[in-house]
Amino acid sequence: MSATSPAPSAPADSAAAECDFLGADAGLRPPGPTPSQSRFQVDLVAEAAGAAEDKSPSSDASTTAPSSDKATPVAPTDVPDPGAGGEEAKGRFRVVNFADPSGAGSAASPDAPPAEGLQNGDTVMSETSLHSSTGGQHHYHYDTHTNTYYLRTFGHNTIDAVPNIDFYRQTAAPLGEKLIRPTLSELHDELDKEPFEDGFANGDELTPAEEAAAKEAAESKGVVKFGWIKGVLVRCMLNIWGVMLFIRMSWIVGQAGIALSCLIVAMATVVTTITGLSTSAIATNGFVRGGGAYYLISRSLGPEFGGSIGLIFAFANAVAVAMYVVGFAETVVELLASVDALMTDNINDIRIIGTITVILLLGISVAGMEWEAKAQIFLLIVLITAIFNYFIGTFIPFKSKEPMGYFGYDASIMWENMGPDFRKETFFSVFAIFFPAATGILAGANISGDLADPQLAIPRGTLLAILITGIVYLGVAVSTGSCIVRDATGNMNDTLSAQFTNCTDAACKFGYDFSFCKTENAKCKYGLQNDFQVMSMVSGFGPIITAGIFSATLSSALASLVSAPKVFQALCKDNIYPGLSMFAKGYGKNNEPLRGYILTFGIALAFILIAELNVIAPIISNFFLASYALINFSVFHASLANSPGWRPSFKYYNMWVSLAGAVLCCVVMFVINWWAALLTNVIVLGLFIYVSYKKPDVNWGSSTQALTYHQALTHTLHLSGVEDHIKNFRPQCLVMTGYPNSRPALLDLVHSFTKNVGLMICGHIKMSYRRPNFKELATDQSRYQRWLMKNETKAFYTPVFAEDMRQGTQYLLQAAGLGRLKPNTLVMGFKNDWRDGDMMNVETYISMIHDAFDFQFGAVILRLKEGLDVSHIQGQDELLSSQEKSSGMKDVIVSIDTSKDSDADSSKPSSKATSLQNSPAIQKDKKSPTVPLNVSDQRLLEASQQFQRKQGKGTVDVWWLFDDGGLTLLIPYLLTNKKRWKDCKIRVFIGGKINRIDHDRRAMATLLSKFRIDFSDITVLGDVNTKPKKEHTTAFEEMIEPYRLKEDDMEQEAAERLKNSEPWRITDNELELYRAKTNRQIRLNELLKEHSSTANLIVMSLPLARKGAVSSALYMAWLETLSKDLPPIILVRGNHQSVLTFYS
Repeated sequence: MSATSPAPSAPADSAAAECDFLGADAGLRPPGPTPSQSRFQVDLVAEAAGAAEDKSPSSDASTTAPSSDKATPVAPTDVPDPGAGGEEAKGRFRVVNFADPSGAGSAASPDAPPAEGLQNGDTVMSETSLHSSTGGQHHYHYDTHTNTYYLRTFGHNTIDAVPNIDFYRQTAAPLGEKLIRPTLSELHDELDKEPFEDGFANGDELTPAEEAAAKEAAESKGVVKFGWIKGVLVRCMLNIWGVMLFIRMSWIVGQAGIALSCLIVAMATVVTTITGLSTSAIATNGFVRGGGAYYLISRSLGPEFGGSIGLIFAFANAVAVAMYVVGFAETVVELLASVDALMTDNINDIRIIGTITVILLLGISVAGMEWEAKAQIFLLIVLITAIFNYFIGTFIPFKSKEPMGYFGYDASIMWENMGPDFRKETFFSVFAIFFPAATGILAGANISGDLADPQLAIPRGTLLAILITGIVYLGVAVSTGSCIVRDATGNMNDTLSAQFTNCTDAACKFGYDFSFCKTENAKCKYGLQNDFQVMSMVSGFGPIITAGIFSATLSSALASLVSAPKVFQALCKDNIYPGLSMFAKGYGKNNEPLRGYILTFGIALAFILIAELNVIAPIISNFFLASYALINFSVFHASLANSPGWRPSFKYYNMWVSLAGAVLCCVVMFVINWWAALLTNVIVLGLFIYVSYKKPDVNWGSSTQALTYHQALTHTLHLSGVEDHIKNFRPQCLVMTGYPNSRPALLDLVHSFTKNVGLMICGHIKMSYRRPNFKELATDQSRYQRWLMKNETKAFYTPVFAEDMRQGTQYLLQAAGLGRLKPNTLVMGFKNDWRDGDMMNVETYISMIHDAFDFQFGAVILRLKEGLDVSHIQGQDELLSSQEKSSGMKDVIVSIDTSKDSDADSSKPSSKATSLQNSPAIQKDKKSPTVPLNVSDQRLLEASQQFQRKQGKGTVDVWWLFDDGGLTLLIPYLLTNKKRWKDCKIRVFIGGKINRIDHDRRAMATLLSKFRIDFSDITVLGDVNTKPKKEHTTAFEEMIEPYRLKEDDMEQEAAERLKNSEPWRITDNELELYRAKTNRQIRLNELLKEHSSTANLIVMSLPLARKGAVSSALYMAWLETLSKDLPPIILVRGNHQSVLTFYS
């Protein structure tokens, strides 16, 4: 953009042009932001823009359009050359709000024109600043006025958007609004399409919790946010430096010695450092909201782990408040006891003081995060002063302190205290006492929602806090061990007497003999082993150490009192435990969880009143350790899943180190207290099972999903490298269901024998006379896949567009499946209405069976005498919309026509799910009155549900007439293995000769026993070839009469012409040639009625017809004759490859 205009009159002209331009455009748009403008501001370029062309030579000057509250920067008009300008302007879009790559606009004040120097005049800044990693606070504001302008990034008008951070936001976060980029349809579809349908990109749908968070974020103004020092470092240091530092560290050195004490501190620090690195990795893998440990774990490992840990972590923090407050109250009561100022007795005084303290802490917390942060800084100053006070005291020797064991720094004392001297303790019991002092590293992460830049603050603050506190712990361990002896009497008279020369203790060097303390019943009160207040004695000014103890306990209590409600609020917002949603509500500009504070206060108060926390303390430590273990495991799991979405900006982590950290945390849990560790694991497991069972409706893109995909892909590829074996054969079915809910009987029966055994793909061929709507295809695919899952049907839904059924079936036969997970059996419904419609449909239907055999597929055809397709019955199924989470427009199953459609055709307008706005007849509610069903529909509906019920005692009759490799036998075997069919017995019927019936029966019995297939009976049919009854033969002749070619009654040329145009017609020659086969089908139907009329299911060998020799009408007539007026029957023909074997 030029800095100055070439002509003096340019600014005025340009302003006038812009005013004309905006004025002309104003009529096109309603005042205020329109729906499309809330996505990215777009409006049609006014034709009046052409009028501005004569003023365009100076149109590159930047002007400002006045508005009610702030000025909107306006881009240069840059209208194209006059010849094309008017035409090109029509139908174009104007887009605004794109970030300025140069950052030049960041200095612009709201009331000033934008700064000069924008690159090429292409983009205009509409944010005050770009988000940076400095931890500073940035407010993004977007221009929502109607004054918009061109975007000429690539030299021509376009609605194609340049990359922008706001297209990638999930919610209207505090950093700025979510914009939605133009969809592919908007850029690619023809112009007559409806532009700008609002929607979200893949996986960007917001959960109710996220929508609420977005709303709160949009409303919040002047929110208090903390940087890394105030928000994380201070908090973590205060939480890690607990009472242990002042009243237990010296005792640990007395028990374990300097060397082992340093090892204990180092071991604890290793665990916390690994966890700190893992926390940093997760925290820098995307934007972190409030919820701390819960948020990090749930978004990494999913709601099951997150929900279980979140609850116990919040509870642990609440009880930790009580633990710290009781520690404070005990110290106060000791002080009161030393001056005889007890109110009642020890226990009750602890309760009274604890209650008063926790009420005061609650007041500070409820007053707001800013007050709480100020209190924390004050407490940190007191604590640091107390630590310095101790270290200064170690360099100032006092004669009066020597009888108490303090002699100043000395090598002999250091050497004597170097090794351990365990008294009623072990290394691990001492470690268990120290470890809780190292916890508290998540204090900063727990208020992640109140940090200005969590991605920067959490790693920097947490790791620095671990380093500083670790160094101080080591310093205290070495200094106490170097200047204080283990035992001292406190008596000035216990000096070394002349007659005793065998004194070897370090104190002997200074003229003191404390050997009395080592005798059996000696009760020495001083020294590292006996006096918990050693640091107070050594320090320069004792009361400051007491103030440090107060500070350490109160700061830890305050941090826990804030952490617990924040974590609990985040957990409740996600609605993982539905009963707790009332605690999700926040108040004030900082969204403070007041209800959570009151709940935490109640829990803390209850445990304060118990006043005995020795039992509860190890459980708390274990709860914290469980969350540390899962944070470490999250990093390992995410790295193992190798998801492209796992790319933390913090690089100093390693998946194996994180796994080691997780294992270490589990080991430490059992070291601290084995029963508490078991209890923790049981509680986590119980909550995990509960959340898994409830299946919360959330999708956070967890590493569990990523690993599932990774394993599925790996195993599928591995499977493809293994040759098929007969023993591992599984029927993998391509089922022509159409919409899965339109033929429930077909779906249920196939699912009965493929569930947990083989693959099932629901094929749906959509035939459209209009241009195919592929967007609708994708929507249907996801919608009906969810429907299948909701109905617990283990199947995949695969729709395709095709010109006709046969073409669609060929597509599916070739392309459905993946690697070895490909179908090998085509399953169809019988075409009950084949005589009613166009006979070309029959030609197509029979061709589908031929195609299946051509592709080496098996074929299965199910026939119910009532029919299969229930899609024309209004309200036959639960509406999909009621089974899905409602997103945008609800989808419903509608009734368009009442004519019953073919069961074979898998594309039915009657079962089509359409959107609410254009559906002719909608059943909105299950309770709404529906048209009473007629008798045939009532029967159809009942028949369609028969395979959903448990089958009582009955039979599955297998008519295994032709050996097809064993599929005809395998399917009934798999069926009767299922719970619904287990009471049914298999009866086998085979063809044979009358004079060899016993021989044939024995041969079949031997074969079945070798196949290890149980059967109840074998029947050999010796009369298959007997001539059928006359009336049945006549009925068959009448049925095929309309479909005969009757070539003998016409000229040959006319006959050939008719056969070519209607290839399904039956020639006289063909009818005569296959007379015996026709009679066999009629006879078999008579035998079926005689033997199997009461069977639950008949499984029958499907008769084959030679392709090109038998017309489709004759073949269809055979199938009709064979299977009519029978119980449910499936006609099966394998691909003549063995699917059964008796070899091991």
